[in-house]
Amino acid sequence: MIIVSLTYIAPISDIDPLLDAHVDWLERGYASGRFLASGRKVPRTGGVILARGTLAEVEAACAEDPFARHKVATYDFTEMAVTMSAEGLDGLLD
Repeated sequence: MIIVSLTYIAPISDIDPLLDAHVDWLERGYASGRFLASGRKVPRTGGVILARGTLAEVEAACAEDPFARHKVATYDFTEMAVTMSAEGLDGLLD
């Protein structure tokens, strides 16, 4: 699993006009099976995505995010080998 942490580097006023395109991009990631969960950071300084695939695959997918293409967010990638999970989340196990 890859934990993707997005951090906004532009004002929210620059983020909001890209939000619909970003959500479309997320939906494509879910449809492909690449993304498992996502959401905003609190406070709203970016977001987090749980993704599957190799680091290179996830980095390539994130390069297509409108936030990346418009340079309004940076991305930090953490690889994780899931060895335990709560009941019902067995699909996360490596």
